[in-house]
Amino acid sequence: MSLSLSRSLLTRTLARSARPTTRPGPTALRLPLRAMSFAAHTKKTYENILTSAPAAGVALITLNRPKALNALCAALVAELNDALDAAERDDAVGAVVLTGSERAFAAGADIKEMKDKEFDDVYKNDFLANWHRIAAFRKPTIAAVSGYALGGGCELALMCDILLAAPSAVFGQPEINLGVIPGAGGTQRLARALGKARAMELVLTGATFGAADAARWGVAARVVEGGEPGEVVRAAVELARVVAGKGRLAVQAGKESVNAAFELPLADGLRFERRLFHGLFATPDQKEGMAAFVEKRKPKFAHL
Repeated sequence: MSLSLSRSLLTRTLARSARPTTRPGPTALRLPLRAMSFAAHTKKTYENILTSAPAAGVALITLNRPKALNALCAALVAELNDALDAAERDDAVGAVVLTGSERAFAAGADIKEMKDKEFDDVYKNDFLANWHRIAAFRKPTIAAVSGYALGGGCELALMCDILLAAPSAVFGQPEINLGVIPGAGGTQRLARALGKARAMELVLTGATFGAADAARWGVAARVVEGGEPGEVVRAAVELARVVAGKGRLAVQAGKESVNAAFELPLADGLRFERRLFHGLFATPDQKEGMAAFVEKRKPKFAHL
Protein backbone atom coordinates (compact mmCIF):
# COMPACT_ATOMS: atom_id res chain seq x y z
CA MET A 1 0.00 0.00 0.00
CA SER A 2 1.53 3.33 -1.02
CA LEU A 3 1.47 6.58 0.90
CA SER A 4 -0.01 8.33 -2.13
CA LEU A 5 -2.32 10.72 -0.30
CA SER A 6 0.14 11.72 2.42
CA ARG A 7 2.76 12.37 -0.23
CA SER A 8 0.31 14.42 -2.28
CA LEU A 9 -0.57 16.51 0.78
CA LEU A 10 3.13 17.22 1.38
CA THR A 11 3.61 18.04 -2.28
CA ARG A 12 0.70 20.50 -2.21
CA THR A 13 2.16 22.26 0.82
CA LEU A 14 5.58 22.63 -0.76
CA ALA A 15 4.05 23.71 -4.05
CA ARG A 16 2.24 26.66 -2.44
CA SER A 17 5.58 28.19 -1.47
CA ALA A 18 7.15 27.55 -4.88
CA ARG A 19 4.51 28.68 -7.35
CA PRO A 20 6.01 30.56 -10.31
CA THR A 21 5.25 34.25 -10.62
CA THR A 22 5.83 34.34 -14.37
CA ARG A 23 3.23 33.46 -16.96
CA PRO A 24 3.41 29.93 -18.40
CA GLY A 25 5.34 29.63 -21.62
CA PRO A 26 4.08 28.40 -24.96
CA THR A 27 4.63 24.75 -24.03
CA ALA A 28 2.26 25.02 -21.05
CA LEU A 29 -0.31 26.78 -23.19
CA ARG A 30 -0.38 23.82 -25.54
CA LEU A 31 -1.40 21.38 -22.79
CA PRO A 32 -4.79 19.68 -23.42
CA LEU A 33 -7.91 21.29 -22.03
CA ARG A 34 -9.52 19.88 -18.88
CA ALA A 35 -11.36 16.64 -19.58
CA MET A 36 -15.14 16.53 -19.79
CA SER A 37 -16.83 16.92 -16.38
CA PHE A 38 -19.32 14.45 -14.97
CA ALA A 39 -22.05 17.08 -15.39
CA ALA A 40 -21.33 17.03 -19.12
CA HIS A 41 -21.44 13.23 -19.02
CA THR A 42 -25.00 13.36 -17.69
CA LYS A 43 -25.93 14.66 -21.14
CA LYS A 44 -23.98 11.90 -22.88
CA THR A 45 -26.00 9.04 -24.32
CA TYR A 46 -24.95 5.59 -23.14
CA GLU A 47 -26.53 2.33 -24.20
CA ASN A 48 -26.16 0.41 -20.95
CA ILE A 49 -26.03 2.96 -18.12
CA LEU A 50 -27.73 6.20 -17.09
CA THR A 51 -25.92 9.08 -15.38
CA SER A 52 -27.29 11.97 -13.37
CA ALA A 53 -26.38 14.44 -10.62
CA PRO A 54 -29.30 14.18 -8.15
CA ALA A 55 -27.74 16.24 -5.34
CA ALA A 56 -24.87 18.62 -4.71
CA GLY A 57 -21.58 16.77 -5.03
CA VAL A 58 -23.25 13.47 -5.94
CA ALA A 59 -22.93 11.47 -9.15
CA LEU A 60 -25.51 8.73 -9.73
CA ILE A 61 -24.76 5.87 -12.14
CA THR A 62 -27.60 3.47 -12.93
CA LEU A 63 -27.01 0.15 -14.68
CA ASN A 64 -29.59 -0.01 -17.46
CA ARG A 65 -29.97 -3.34 -19.26
CA PRO A 66 -33.46 -4.19 -18.03
CA LYS A 67 -34.13 -7.03 -20.46
CA ALA A 68 -30.95 -8.77 -19.28
CA LEU A 69 -31.47 -7.93 -15.58
CA ASN A 70 -28.45 -5.63 -15.88
CA ALA A 71 -26.10 -8.51 -16.75
CA LEU A 72 -22.57 -7.17 -16.94
CA CYS A 73 -21.34 -7.26 -20.53
CA ALA A 74 -18.14 -5.77 -21.93
CA ALA A 75 -19.96 -2.72 -23.31
CA LEU A 76 -21.63 -1.98 -19.96
CA VAL A 77 -18.35 -2.26 -18.07
CA ALA A 78 -16.63 0.04 -20.57
CA GLU A 79 -19.38 2.64 -20.17
CA LEU A 80 -19.30 2.34 -16.38
CA ASN A 81 -15.54 2.87 -16.37
CA ASP A 82 -15.91 5.88 -18.66
CA ALA A 83 -18.45 7.47 -16.31
CA LEU A 84 -16.25 6.71 -13.29
CA ASP A 85 -13.27 8.33 -15.00
CA ALA A 86 -15.34 11.47 -15.58
CA ALA A 87 -16.57 11.51 -11.97
CA GLU A 88 -13.06 11.08 -10.60
CA ARG A 89 -11.70 13.96 -12.68
CA ASP A 90 -14.54 16.31 -11.76
CA ASP A 91 -13.83 18.35 -8.63
CA ALA A 92 -17.57 19.01 -8.26
CA VAL A 93 -18.17 15.30 -7.52
CA GLY A 94 -17.57 14.24 -3.95
CA ALA A 95 -19.20 10.80 -3.95
CA VAL A 96 -20.74 8.30 -6.38
CA VAL A 97 -23.87 6.18 -6.00
CA LEU A 98 -24.14 3.02 -8.12
CA THR A 99 -27.49 1.30 -8.53
CA GLY A 100 -29.56 -0.85 -10.87
CA SER A 101 -33.30 -1.44 -11.10
CA GLU A 102 -35.86 -2.50 -8.52
CA ARG A 103 -35.71 -6.04 -9.92
CA ALA A 104 -31.96 -6.37 -10.24
CA PHE A 105 -28.87 -4.45 -9.25
CA ALA A 106 -27.03 -6.80 -11.61
CA ALA A 107 -27.96 -10.47 -11.97
CA GLY A 108 -24.43 -11.49 -12.93
CA ALA A 109 -22.09 -11.48 -15.88
CA ASP A 110 -23.39 -11.87 -19.42
CA ILE A 111 -22.87 -15.63 -19.80
CA LYS A 112 -23.84 -15.59 -23.47
CA GLU A 113 -20.93 -13.24 -24.09
CA MET A 114 -18.33 -15.35 -22.28
CA LYS A 115 -19.43 -18.96 -22.78
CA ASP A 116 -17.26 -19.57 -25.87
CA LYS A 117 -14.09 -17.91 -24.61
CA GLU A 118 -10.92 -20.00 -24.47
CA PHE A 119 -8.12 -20.12 -21.89
CA ASP A 120 -5.49 -18.51 -24.11
CA ASP A 121 -7.79 -15.55 -24.75
CA VAL A 122 -8.89 -14.90 -21.16
CA TYR A 123 -5.41 -15.46 -19.72
CA LYS A 124 -3.47 -13.47 -22.30
CA ASN A 125 -5.88 -10.53 -22.19
CA ASP A 126 -6.41 -10.69 -18.40
CA PHE A 127 -10.19 -11.04 -18.75
CA LEU A 128 -12.17 -9.19 -16.05
CA ALA A 129 -9.21 -7.03 -14.96
CA ASN A 130 -11.06 -3.89 -16.08
CA TRP A 131 -14.03 -4.79 -13.88
CA HIS A 132 -12.09 -3.50 -10.86
CA ARG A 133 -12.15 0.18 -11.86
CA ILE A 134 -14.63 1.09 -9.15
CA ALA A 135 -12.49 -0.60 -6.49
CA ALA A 136 -9.62 1.73 -7.46
CA PHE A 137 -11.88 4.81 -7.50
CA ARG A 138 -10.45 7.35 -5.06
CA LYS A 139 -13.71 9.03 -4.03
CA PRO A 140 -16.35 7.32 -1.86
CA THR A 141 -18.70 4.91 -3.62
CA ILE A 142 -22.07 3.72 -2.37
CA ALA A 143 -23.96 0.74 -3.82
CA ALA A 144 -27.76 0.95 -3.60
CA VAL A 145 -28.90 -2.64 -4.10
CA SER A 146 -32.43 -3.80 -4.88
CA GLY A 147 -33.28 -7.25 -6.22
CA TYR A 148 -30.64 -9.60 -7.54
CA ALA A 149 -26.94 -8.94 -6.99
CA LEU A 150 -25.51 -12.25 -8.13
CA GLY A 151 -22.15 -13.32 -9.49
CA GLY A 152 -20.48 -10.30 -11.04
CA GLY A 153 -23.27 -8.12 -9.67
CA CYS A 154 -22.47 -9.20 -6.12
CA GLU A 155 -18.78 -8.61 -6.79
CA LEU A 156 -19.48 -5.14 -8.17
CA ALA A 157 -21.52 -4.22 -5.09
CA LEU A 158 -18.77 -5.55 -2.81
CA MET A 159 -16.23 -3.28 -4.54
CA CYS A 160 -18.11 -0.21 -3.31
CA ASP A 161 -17.14 1.46 -0.04
CA ILE A 162 -20.64 1.36 1.47
CA LEU A 163 -23.50 -0.94 0.54
CA LEU A 164 -27.14 -0.13 1.31
CA ALA A 165 -29.66 -2.89 0.67
CA ALA A 166 -33.37 -2.81 -0.02
CA PRO A 167 -35.39 -5.58 1.68
CA SER A 168 -35.67 -7.25 -1.75
CA ALA A 169 -31.89 -7.56 -2.21
CA VAL A 170 -30.53 -11.06 -2.88
CA PHE A 171 -26.77 -11.70 -2.92
CA GLY A 172 -24.74 -14.68 -4.00
CA GLN A 173 -21.89 -16.16 -6.02
CA PRO A 174 -23.48 -18.94 -8.10
CA GLU A 175 -20.52 -19.39 -10.47
CA ILE A 176 -19.89 -22.90 -9.13
CA ASN A 177 -23.09 -23.96 -10.93
CA LEU A 178 -21.47 -22.92 -14.23
CA GLY A 179 -18.28 -24.90 -13.71
CA VAL A 180 -16.17 -21.89 -12.67
CA ILE A 181 -15.55 -19.74 -9.59
CA PRO A 182 -15.97 -15.99 -8.99
CA GLY A 183 -13.38 -14.13 -11.04
CA ALA A 184 -13.86 -10.47 -10.06
CA GLY A 185 -13.12 -10.60 -6.35
CA GLY A 186 -15.94 -12.69 -4.92
CA THR A 187 -13.77 -15.25 -3.12
CA GLN A 188 -11.50 -12.56 -1.70
CA ARG A 189 -13.99 -9.90 -0.62
CA LEU A 190 -16.54 -12.35 0.77
CA ALA A 191 -13.83 -14.03 2.85
CA ARG A 192 -12.76 -10.66 4.24
CA ALA A 193 -16.34 -9.66 5.01
CA LEU A 194 -17.71 -12.98 6.26
CA GLY A 195 -14.76 -15.09 7.35
CA LYS A 196 -13.49 -18.31 5.80
CA ALA A 197 -16.24 -20.75 6.77
CA ARG A 198 -19.24 -18.76 5.60
CA ALA A 199 -17.50 -17.54 2.43
CA MET A 200 -16.45 -21.10 1.63
CA GLU A 201 -20.01 -22.35 2.03
CA LEU A 202 -21.40 -19.67 -0.27
CA VAL A 203 -18.73 -20.09 -2.95
CA LEU A 204 -18.80 -23.90 -2.99
CA THR A 205 -22.60 -24.26 -2.97
CA GLY A 206 -23.71 -21.18 -4.91
CA ALA A 207 -26.22 -20.41 -2.15
CA THR A 208 -27.78 -16.96 -1.91
CA PHE A 209 -28.50 -14.73 1.09
CA GLY A 210 -30.91 -11.86 1.64
CA ALA A 211 -30.71 -8.28 2.81
CA ALA A 212 -31.16 -9.06 6.51
CA ASP A 213 -28.26 -11.51 6.49
CA ALA A 214 -26.16 -9.07 4.46
CA ALA A 215 -26.59 -6.44 7.16
CA ARG A 216 -26.12 -8.89 10.02
CA TRP A 217 -22.94 -10.31 8.47
CA GLY A 218 -21.43 -6.92 7.63
CA VAL A 219 -21.78 -7.08 3.84
CA ALA A 220 -24.33 -4.23 3.90
CA ALA A 221 -24.12 -1.20 6.16
CA ARG A 222 -27.87 -1.42 6.68
CA VAL A 223 -31.20 -2.40 5.17
CA VAL A 224 -33.27 0.57 4.01
CA GLU A 225 -36.83 -0.21 4.97
CA GLY A 226 -39.81 1.31 3.19
CA GLY A 227 -42.22 0.11 0.59
CA GLU A 228 -41.75 2.94 -1.88
CA PRO A 229 -39.81 2.10 -5.07
CA GLY A 230 -36.41 3.73 -5.13
CA GLU A 231 -36.21 4.21 -1.35
CA VAL A 232 -32.74 2.65 -1.15
CA VAL A 233 -31.49 4.94 -3.93
CA ARG A 234 -32.86 8.01 -2.16
CA ALA A 235 -31.14 6.91 1.05
CA ALA A 236 -27.87 6.32 -0.81
CA VAL A 237 -28.03 9.73 -2.51
CA GLU A 238 -28.66 11.43 0.83
CA LEU A 239 -25.74 9.57 2.40
CA ALA A 240 -23.54 10.53 -0.55
CA ARG A 241 -24.63 14.17 -0.21
CA VAL A 242 -23.60 14.19 3.46
CA VAL A 243 -20.22 12.62 2.68
CA ALA A 244 -19.61 14.99 -0.25
CA GLY A 245 -20.20 17.95 2.08
CA LYS A 246 -17.28 17.02 4.32
CA GLY A 247 -13.73 18.15 3.62
CA ARG A 248 -12.89 15.97 0.65
CA LEU A 249 -9.20 15.53 1.35
CA ALA A 250 -10.12 14.23 4.80
CA VAL A 251 -12.75 11.95 3.25
CA GLN A 252 -10.21 10.61 0.79
CA ALA A 253 -7.72 10.05 3.62
CA GLY A 254 -10.36 8.27 5.68
CA LYS A 255 -11.22 5.95 2.80
CA GLU A 256 -7.58 5.20 2.10
CA SER A 257 -6.86 4.51 5.76
CA VAL A 258 -9.81 2.14 6.27
CA ASN A 259 -8.89 0.24 3.10
CA ALA A 260 -5.30 -0.06 4.35
CA ALA A 261 -6.60 -2.00 7.35
CA PHE A 262 -7.30 -4.92 4.99
CA GLU A 263 -3.79 -4.86 3.51
CA LEU A 264 -1.40 -3.98 6.34
CA PRO A 265 -0.38 -5.49 9.68
CA LEU A 266 -1.82 -3.54 12.61
CA ALA A 267 1.40 -1.71 13.50
CA ASP A 268 1.90 -0.60 9.89
CA GLY A 269 -1.77 0.36 9.60
CA LEU A 270 -1.60 2.51 12.72
CA ARG A 271 1.52 4.23 11.40
CA PHE A 272 -0.14 4.80 8.02
CA GLU A 273 -3.25 6.26 9.68
CA ARG A 274 -1.13 8.56 11.83
CA ARG A 275 0.84 9.87 8.85
CA LEU A 276 -2.37 10.69 6.97
CA PHE A 277 -3.69 12.40 10.11
CA HIS A 278 -0.48 14.44 10.31
CA GLY A 279 -0.67 15.32 6.62
CA LEU A 280 -4.13 16.80 6.97
CA PHE A 281 -2.69 19.54 9.18
CA ALA A 282 -1.22 20.96 5.96
CA THR A 283 -4.71 21.62 4.57
CA PRO A 284 -6.92 24.71 4.81
CA ASP A 285 -9.90 22.46 5.59
CA GLN A 286 -8.23 21.33 8.83
CA LYS A 287 -7.81 24.95 9.89
CA GLU A 288 -11.42 25.76 8.95
CA GLY A 289 -12.88 22.65 10.57
CA MET A 290 -11.16 23.17 13.92
CA ALA A 291 -11.78 26.92 13.93
CA ALA A 292 -15.47 26.31 13.26
CA PHE A 293 -15.64 23.82 16.12
CA VAL A 294 -14.06 26.30 18.55
CA GLU A 295 -16.29 29.12 17.30
CA LYS A 296 -19.41 26.91 17.50
CA ARG A 297 -20.41 27.30 13.85
CA LYS A 298 -20.70 25.04 10.83
CA PRO A 299 -17.48 24.66 8.84
CA LYS A 300 -17.29 25.93 5.27
CA PHE A 301 -14.94 23.48 3.63
CA ALA A 302 -13.12 24.54 0.46
CA HIS A 303 -11.99 20.94 -0.23
CA LEU A 304 -8.36 22.05 -0.08
